Amino acid sequence: MILETRTSKLSILISAGEASGETYGAQLIEALRRVRPDLEFFGLGSERMRAAGFQTVVDARDVSVVGLAEVVSHLPRIYGRFRKLIRAVDERRPSAAILIDFPDFNFRLARQLHRRGIPVFYFVSPQLWAWRQGRIKLVQKYVSKMLVIFPFEEQFYRERGVNAEYVGHPLADLPTPTISRDNFAAENGLNSEKQWIALLPGSRRKEVLMNFPEMLRAAQELARNTDEYQFLVPVASTLDQGWLSGLMNELLSPGNGVNVSCVYDGARAALAHARAGVVASGTATVEAALIGTPFVMVYRVSDLTWKLGRRLVKVPHFGMVNLIAGREVIPEIVQDEFTAERVVQELRKIIPEGPDRSAMQKAMAEVRQKLHLASPPGMTAADRAAHEIMRSLRDRREAVV
Repeated sequence: MILETRTSKLSILISAGEASGETYGAQLIEALRRVRPDLEFFGLGSERMRAAGFQTVVDARDVSVVGLAEVVSHLPRIYGRFRKLIRAVDERRPSAAILIDFPDFNFRLARQLHRRGIPVFYFVSPQLWAWRQGRIKLVQKYVSKMLVIFPFEEQFYRERGVNAEYVGHPLADLPTPTISRDNFAAENGLNSEKQWIALLPGSRRKEVLMNFPEMLRAAQELARNTDEYQFLVPVASTLDQGWLSGLMNELLSPGNGVNVSCVYDGARAALAHARAGVVASGTATVEAALIGTPFVMVYRVSDLTWKLGRRLVKVPHFGMVNLIAGREVIPEIVQDEFTAERVVQELRKIIPEGPDRSAMQKAMAEVRQKLHLASPPGMTAADRAAHEIMRSLRDRREAVV
């Protein structure tokens, strides 16, 4: 049973700067409200968290930037939003703060929160085990507890003296979308008789600009001399819908013969009903694996970011699904290798029934099993995280008394 703290009204700061973090944040808000219905939440987030009752001080779309090199040109704007968030902290004095991934921004925020005596919980760890491990010192100094969503992360942190708890992966708790293919097609203006290929270019503008053009070239190549495919582009909540559709129209030349449609609500259903996908590295790859749709992982950053970051990577795979599986089960096509021809080559292996498709689906089932934490029964990852946060706050208050 989840512990319930009966004290004065609490407000909690949440900072989630990306689409995936916003999804987790919304789940956590709902789980915390099951413990304390009167809790108030404010901070950095976007639409999904607002729908859960979150008060936005800074919109995630205003600070979402990808890449070591790319962030430099956006520093003045990001710093301005950071200061706005700190002013809200000083005005509202939250009882706790929950930071969700987004390390460049959130580690700086953690430092300011620590100076103000506000306990910091980190839900969804940055990938410190993969690169920039020196940041572990920031966790040790500023974070009260790490609530991690991959099983190997708990040991990584505990070996380094950090209070950590594995709570399961929030996406593993979500049910498979129940909407039928025909209804989904009708709602989104799609042709249910065609084979759908999902294209997920990322949740940040820079990611989309780096990944989407080659994805669309791959779509055109795959669709050459056939009309059997329709390509679905789920639009992340952190992206402006008009901007993405305008970019798509610019990239697709008239009369190209490729059928591409944006999906503005229902990314999980799009993945569930797609025959295959081309997915930018990130949380969406885990989501695709959990749903069970075969896909190809792609990614590209600026040349400078690649040169700076590649030397810091400490793991054998880029893709999270492959890291969880302990081997390459999903093709990883990154940087210079990311070409339309290579993507199409891999798609043609997994679209038809056969050994390649079957092997990938079997491996993804193994990943799903590893990410689903069934104990205690009936509790989700967000419930477990909420339980740990409220228990820690209760223990902290009792220690003060």
